[in-house]
Amino acid sequence: MVREIFLALVVSLDIFLAAAAYSTSKIRIPPVSALIISLIGSAVLWASLQFSGMLSRFIPPEICETGALIILTAIGICSVFRSLIRSLIRRLSSSGEISLKMSSLGLGISIYLDDTAADIDNSKTLSPKEAAALALASSLDSVAVGISCGFSDIKPAAAAIFTLIAGFGGILLGEAAGKKISSLDRDFSWVGGVLLIIFAAIL
Repeated sequence: MVREIFLALVVSLDIFLAAAAYSTSKIRIPPVSALIISLIGSAVLWASLQFSGMLSRFIPPEICETGALIILTAIGICSVFRSLIRSLIRRLSSSGEISLKMSSLGLGISIYLDDTAADIDNSKTLSPKEAAALALASSLDSVAVGISCGFSDIKPAAAAIFTLIAGFGGILLGEAAGKKISSLDRDFSWVGGVLLIIFAAIL
């Protein structure tokens, strides 16, 4: 169960940071929207684990293990680079050197670069529809992670349940910690990338 819990914490970290960003921008996430985000995240992870579990029946174990290590490490490195890109865009935007109009980008890319872009109507409240969009955009990493980890003996049902709990709890904690995190003026999404690399090493 330790690996299932660790996996749930890793994939829920982005949601925690997104909730913190919403809190900083004074955007409220109602309980229903928080539940939708958590449910979609856990469902995506479960489906990905099930799919890779089926593939593992046809692929030699040693290839599965090596592939999982490579993919998880690559995702971790990409997450670190994404954090650097977000920080760069934020600094250039604040200095007036760049003006990024999120409306000109696809919604998924917009949310990927700026979590608060999911509040499309600028109502300062995340509706269920907007919550679903945020969850789907944030689940891209979960798909890749789930497919990679499915080659191991991680139990999909247990991982999904822990992810549901961790995701919902992460939103509540993120809203509470938003102001403290924002005061540091840093993007901490790289932490998830580092944890993925560590997880790949112990998987």
